[in-house]
Amino acid sequence: MIQQADIPDIKHITDCEAEALCTRLRASIIDSVSKTGGHLASNLGAVEITVALHRVFDFTRDRLVFDVGHQCYTHKILTGRADEMPSLRTFSGIAGFPKPSESVCDAFIAGHASNSVSVATGMARGRTLMGEDYCVITLIGDGALTGGLAYEGLSDAGNSGERMIVILNDNGMSITKNVGGIAEHLARQRLKPQYLRFKKGYRKITSTVPGGKTLYRITHRVKKAVKETLLPCSFFEDMGFTYLGPVDGHDVKGLTRLLRYAKDIEGPVLLHVRTVKGKGYTPAERNPDQFHGVGRFCVQTGEPLSGGSSNFSAVFGETLCELAQADRRICAITAAMRDGTGLKEFAGKFPARYFDVGIAEGHAAAMAAGMAKQGLTPVFAVYSTFLQRSYDMLIHDIAIQGLHVILAVDRAGLVGEDGETHHGVFDVAFLDTVPGMTVLCPASFSELRTMLAYAVKELSGPVALRYPRGGEGEYTADSGTGHAALLRQGEDITLVGYGVMINEVLRCADALSSCGVSAEVIKLNTITPIDVTLVQSSISKTTRLLVAEDVMDANCVGRRLAAELALAGTPAAHTVLCNLGSSFVTHGSVAELRKLCGLDGESLCRKALEVCKHG
Repeated sequence: MIQQADIPDIKHITDCEAEALCTRLRASIIDSVSKTGGHLASNLGAVEITVALHRVFDFTRDRLVFDVGHQCYTHKILTGRADEMPSLRTFSGIAGFPKPSESVCDAFIAGHASNSVSVATGMARGRTLMGEDYCVITLIGDGALTGGLAYEGLSDAGNSGERMIVILNDNGMSITKNVGGIAEHLARQRLKPQYLRFKKGYRKITSTVPGGKTLYRITHRVKKAVKETLLPCSFFEDMGFTYLGPVDGHDVKGLTRLLRYAKDIEGPVLLHVRTVKGKGYTPAERNPDQFHGVGRFCVQTGEPLSGGSSNFSAVFGETLCELAQADRRICAITAAMRDGTGLKEFAGKFPARYFDVGIAEGHAAAMAAGMAKQGLTPVFAVYSTFLQRSYDMLIHDIAIQGLHVILAVDRAGLVGEDGETHHGVFDVAFLDTVPGMTVLCPASFSELRTMLAYAVKELSGPVALRYPRGGEGEYTADSGTGHAALLRQGEDITLVGYGVMINEVLRCADALSSCGVSAEVIKLNTITPIDVTLVQSSISKTTRLLVAEDVMDANCVGRRLAAELALAGTPAAHTVLCNLGSSFVTHGSVAELRKLCGLDGESLCRKALEVCKHG
């Protein structure tokens, strides 16, 4: 693994030394990710472009905005964090995404897709209005261009006239149309050093000699007409960009030269680079999707070091296939997350009813509304953190008409190593604000099967099922489809939880029992709309209430329960709400984060004992 002391002064290395550095960086990233897990294939594809960027720009002043941030590992190594790579994505270690609190060289937070051009445009405008002088660059992948926000940003950036560089990392979407050998040849010619020097000199001369500006306008129009006929760049140039490319994204020498040229261009520039996802590591090149996000693996074989056990996503996919086999109206929708949401089998069995819309969650929700309006039963499988991008469509397109759209909300709650940008801790609050919404919370694989069938076959209107990343806990029973279930009777305190957090609640009850405290445990199956009947009956006996949930405090279930009980005139004498509070939660394992936030069984027990002591 490369050490900080081994990294040369990147501003003064030769092209040959830069190539050697790229080889060492690639090997170091493979070694590091094999031990910590992380985003591998995308990082391997962006080594040369990142090294070239650091040769040309000074990111203590210049601003580099990553889109999503899956490709930031080389940047982290080159900005003083090489020795910290063994701690990547671990609790108290460095994050797997750009993080300004970690380094002044991380210009902006990243984690979600398609926003980078908009952010960079804002930075460029801020620079201009503040009268400052620095460069603004954004690195965006072709996948992020499936999100409409990217085009909003490109349209405004191109029209702004601001000096900025958008680097399009094209690793497989084939954005550029195939226009034959002549176009490829001309694209190569127009990027040769002698052409670029001539173009730069020609602009300079025509801007100073009498009649030069008129001559430049005429020749520019002629060149543009020829280029639009033969070259695949008019799309971006029509937006107002100077287009450079497509070029080899693994030619660090050529990339460095082009970036130096682009740096001097007044106005927005789009540099189109073609890369290979997983470059330099055969298993990742062969299966880039498999090596997009990985756990620990064997470098020699590429095989994961831990066996793949069943998980909620897989159970969801299996169950949906069974339901779809019996009902041809059922369709599945994903926003570029087929494997992550467990839909690979569905896509194979029912290709005509499977829709991957790309990174376009808003479109997915609106399309699902259209499907439901015409009699289909759409199931939109989406990570909780990305469902946030569909909120307007949930209200405007789905809820107002009461359409039967099922949201399979994956990665609900704390997700672990991806940190702040990926925790699914807001859906409980915002889904509850959508009129007519039903939110179900399975706590086991069996309950997921039961509740998915219930949502599809028996419920009407919008329905969300929220479940976590990974597998089930010790609780594997099925409490049915009632609003709530009494799991354990007690006399001293009522403990309430939902989803897999019920496992920590049960551990709390066990610990309380060993302390001589009798806890009654209630598991909520439906959290929107909320039914307080069972909890009301319980606290009439225990008088004390503790609600545990791994979501933000605002509009959490505990607050809603307490409010409903108070409105009914039957509040608990003593109530404690255990949740994530009002701060963002860092990265680490789920177990570590629960302990950090006081949501593990032991911490809950201490809080419950405190309530009982003062009650």
